[in-house]
This record gives sequence, structure tokens and C-alpha cells, in this order.
Amino acid sequence: MSDIKDRIRDQALREGFDAVGFTSATADQKDREGWRAFVKKGWHGDMDWLAQDDGRRGNLQAMMPDAKTAIVLAANYGPSSDPLAALESTCHGAISVYAQSARDYHDVLKKRLKSLGRWLTETEGGDLKVFVDTAPVMEKPLAQRAGIGWQGKHSNLVSRAFGSWLFLGEIVTTLEIAPDLPEADHCGSCRACMNVCPTDAIPAPYRLDATRCISYLTIEHKGAIAPELMTRMGNHIYGCDDCLAVCPWNKFAETTSDPAFLPRAELVAPRLEDLADLDDARFRELFAGSPIKRTGRNRFLRNVLIAMANSGDRNLKPLAQQLASDVSELVAETARWALAELSLPDDEVNDEAGAAGLSSSSVT
Repeated sequence: MSDIKDRIRDQALREGFDAVGFTSATADQKDREGWRAFVKKGWHGDMDWLAQDDGRRGNLQAMMPDAKTAIVLAANYGPSSDPLAALESTCHGAISVYAQSARDYHDVLKKRLKSLGRWLTETEGGDLKVFVDTAPVMEKPLAQRAGIGWQGKHSNLVSRAFGSWLFLGEIVTTLEIAPDLPEADHCGSCRACMNVCPTDAIPAPYRLDATRCISYLTIEHKGAIAPELMTRMGNHIYGCDDCLAVCPWNKFAETTSDPAFLPRAELVAPRLEDLADLDDARFRELFAGSPIKRTGRNRFLRNVLIAMANSGDRNLKPLAQQLASDVSELVAETARWALAELSLPDDEVNDEAGAAGLSSSSVT
């Protein structure tokens, strides 16, 4: 069986993947228990799909009854510079590293997985399905069992070879292939990811309250954001890499050389004043092919306005004033809050954020 694993690994590397691991397709009850506890606390927020249980979540064989093996594939998207440096330029927006490339990684990985899958069925036989963050596959626990990395205290995957920067995809097959050894937890006593989180979204090791996570707030959350959280979001306008970037294991990370994951210049620290002027058509044009497009113009401008307020740059007040009468009530109401923040005297602190009367019921 080692020969088939070597052949699959070699082919996967040729397809553009950087790491490959194998594990059983049998469900692990601990995965479902962790998911149930997460949902019970309400930490999934607006992500209603996470709370739905038709018996498939964490159970590959419920999606493919004859499945024997999960092949976990990983692709390195390591950045060339420290993402935390972008937080120092407060008049520019910080976009998560994964979303800076020209193409959505889901599309890139799906194409590579299908190509690898065709090769696998032609050379080894069997039936298979491929997944990239789509069906209710619990990818990170699978990746740990397949030896790719381990789930750190921030709940994200950490690799000894690539640090924090891996995209994941899976091929689930009816072929029975010997599993690799699972990766051990190497976090030790480190709490760097917990300590760096601006919104205290990691209440305990290996626990994530998504409703406080900046990635959730800027991408998944559809309505207004609580002022107490907005004032702590800094210049994050799409996603957040803080807990990933601070991980000490990144000293082993490698900068990606994959053209599909290289950043577009216009998405590396774009100026907030340029983004605040986007109408729907220009938003769609700028983010064509990008995962950012899925968020929509109104939510994205909500994020930009929050960053404008947090910048303290009063030169941005005219833009906030202009957006205060936007056709989107979500944008308009956030703009009014931002305008109030930018109008505060220098000696006042941002804990007066609620004075603008921002409600939590606004929707796009």
C-alpha cells in the first residue's frame, strides 16, 4: 500500500499541492461533539448552515456510504511579508492574505482536485468525491488525523512545515489506503494567538466564538456590528490574519510561489478613500473572481466605514458624510456612526461609539 501512497503524493505535487495525507473515512464522534458544543453556545452566529444537522456533518460515509479513505490535500499560500504590518497603515484597508489573489482558492483547488481524481480513477480505480470547503466536511480535524498539521488554540490548522498558511481540499475514495499517523499538538503553553485577538474571540484554548471574530464579522455577518466590536476592528476590511500571523510556527513557513495565490497589487493595503467611493458596478468589477465579491458592496462598505472611523483621519469625514445618505441603510447607518467617531474631540475615547445610535437590526 505504500506504493499507491507514493504514487498519489507524487501526482498531487505535480498538480500543484504541497502536502498530502491519508486517513480513514470513518467518522470520529469527537468531531461531532465539538461541533454540537459550538452550536449550543450560539457561537456560529448568522451561519445558520452550521447549525443544520442531517447526519452528514463530520460523517463522510453519510455522504458516500462506500468511502474508505480520505485523502487530504494542502496548498501553501504563505505571504511574502508579515500581515500584521498592514495594521500599522490605518488609512489603508487590511485584507486577509487568502483573499488578495486574483482567483478564488475554492475554484483553483477544485480544478486541481478533479484533475487528480481523474488520474486516480484511471490508474487505481475506485469511486470518489472531491470537496473544497463546500459539503459539511470537517476539514481541520481530518487534516490533523491525516498528519498535515494540528488545530491550534485558535482552532485553525498549524503545520510544522508551512506554519499557518495552507488551503485544504479532500478526495474521499472507496479505495482502502493505509492511514498516516496523526499530527500531535505542538502548541505547548503558547497563548500568542489568544492574546493577539483584538475582539477576544478565543475565550479558551481551542474554542472560537465566531460572533466576535473579525473574519466572521467582516465576511459572514449580514447586519450592523455592535459598536463595542467596531472600535476594536482596526483597519480590517475583509477577514483577519492576526491569530495566524502571530503563530511562532510561521518561522518555518515558506512564501508561496504558486501564481494562483500571488496577491493582486490593488488588493494589498488599498486606500480606504478609494474603496469608500465604490458603487455596485465598480465593486463587482474590482472584485471579479475574488471571494470578496460574495460579501457584496453594502457589507464591504460597512467594513470600510468602520476602518475609516478607527483611522481617526478627519480628512475622511466628507466621504462618511456622503455615505450617510446611501441607499443601503446598513451603509448609511454605519456611515453616521463613523461620522460621529471622526467628529469626537481628540481627548475622547472610542467607548462613546454608541452615541450614534447604531442599531443591531440593520440588514443589507
